[in-house]
Amino acid sequence: MYYVYILTNYTNKVLYTGITNNLEKRIYEHKTKAVKGFTAKYNVHKLIYFEETTEVHAAIQREKQIKRFTRDKKINLINSLNPSWTDLIEKFHEQ
Repeated sequence: MYYVYILTNYTNKVLYTGITNNLEKRIYEHKTKAVKGFTAKYNVHKLIYFEETTEVHAAIQREKQIKRFTRDKKINLINSLNPSWTDLIEKFHEQ
């Protein structure tokens, strides 16, 4: 499986879109700041949106599409599935 995901920080001011084939591991890396960079600098590790697909090319295309969205369009996308902006990593564990 491949995942396109959106993270935020706890003030919900920063949005980050990424792609991975191991969502749990990648979110753990964000939460522990294992990889230096944008998400570590801005404390971005709250999983607020994700989609899954079996096709890597579809995931890459969707990531690019979401990255081109305006902030308002990203917020609408998030709100359509997670209006309370809760951290979805626990829900992911339940699947």
